[in-house]
Amino acid sequence: TCTKSADVERADSGIGQMPARKWRNRASETLSSLQAWEAHRPCTDCGERDLPVETDVQNCNQRRADLCEKCCKRRTERKESVLEFVNTEASYGEDLRIIKEEFYLPMQAAGLLSQEQLQGIFSNIQELIDLNENFLEILQEEIDQAFDQGDEDLMTVCIGEIFLEFVNMLPAFQTYCLQQSSSVNMLNALEKEKELLRIFLNVSQNDNTALRRMNLRSFLMAPLQRVTKYPLLLSRIIKATTEYHPDHGSLREAKSRIESHLEHINMKTKQEGNTWTLRSFRQDSKKKREVINIEMRETALKTVGWLREETRFVMEGSLQLAQPPDGQWVKKGSKTLKFQNMQVLLLVNMKRVSESSLESAEPGPVKDAVLVLIRDKNNGKFHLLREPLRLSNCIVSSDPDCDDTFELIEIRREAFVFRDSDRARTHHWFRQIRRYSRELGSWKKRRNALPNIMISTPHTRP
Repeated sequence: TCTKSADVERADSGIGQMPARKWRNRASETLSSLQAWEAHRPCTDCGERDLPVETDVQNCNQRRADLCEKCCKRRTERKESVLEFVNTEASYGEDLRIIKEEFYLPMQAAGLLSQEQLQGIFSNIQELIDLNENFLEILQEEIDQAFDQGDEDLMTVCIGEIFLEFVNMLPAFQTYCLQQSSSVNMLNALEKEKELLRIFLNVSQNDNTALRRMNLRSFLMAPLQRVTKYPLLLSRIIKATTEYHPDHGSLREAKSRIESHLEHINMKTKQEGNTWTLRSFRQDSKKKREVINIEMRETALKTVGWLREETRFVMEGSLQLAQPPDGQWVKKGSKTLKFQNMQVLLLVNMKRVSESSLESAEPGPVKDAVLVLIRDKNNGKFHLLREPLRLSNCIVSSDPDCDDTFELIEIRREAFVFRDSDRARTHHWFRQIRRYSRELGSWKKRRNALPNIMISTPHTRP
């Protein structure tokens, strides 16, 4: 009787004694190699191979086991720095709410001071409160989301990116800081003049436990202390953040922006004759240029009268400007024109894309666009050359024979020729300005807004 092979039961491994011994030796060698590699595996953060040979699995989970001792310590320091940033922002917000709820509102309800006097002492405190609440909400959401996703080290939290989204809170600090000296002087004068005010402040400091025995002047210093602490907090996070981290560049830019604003505030206080200054920071050429840019942006915003949160600065910088006497300058060449250096800012007024972001990277619906022309006189102050050029009433063109310049014609008024020292940047200015003039011009549907057409008065926007 023939027995099927499937019915035969074997007691050995089926591969023979010698092959089995070789296979076990090979497996033992492979396991030893894997263990050796595991002991010297590269760090996931820096790529170095100085991991400790022995790892306590019970006290150190896998994410820590993949890190060298240096990077493990760095992650801990970064987490602590990030939490310090968020926690101190929350504490600062509590001080702002104390100013409003324990001082401003009671003084207003009791009629201790007039509305003008309250405005003089408390300045734009409500604006700072709103900014702090929005900023802190986004920060806390990022922290909570990181923990929910198992990111115990908070490596996915990008403080620099969030700070740059809320960079428009810095001018609010500037407004408050510049009024601080006059606010304190007014408070001192009113406290001497009004006995009820003096009694209220004394009773609040001694009996109100929420104040921690601090007086109103101490709380009014909170915004100044906070804005000067931002560079220090950002520096700590930068120090604990590897350069390969996606937030490293944003952190450095955020630190540079806040330092430039602090230098600008110091410059403004000096111009106004105040003796106090905020913490000074070492300037380099980049920071000096940024301070100048801040001054120009303020001048431009004050001129056009737009809301800061609805304004986007598309381009800014130095351009050479000339006003041709006639339309035949192209045939004669740009060398016949007399150019002067000018600071030019391209501003766009738009609706915010997101309510949670004060400065959106993506442009929203464009409502208006202007060119602001500023010249710098010998006294160091910026002055407008003329009123802003509204691109909705302008035509922008270039000529192949003069590819180092472009022309902007204000309908029924003047013509201007612009150029940059760098030809590529001249072309970039031309493309940006022409883009918004086409979007906003009432003639935008007529031959792509080219200038070589007759434009009648009914088709122009006043």
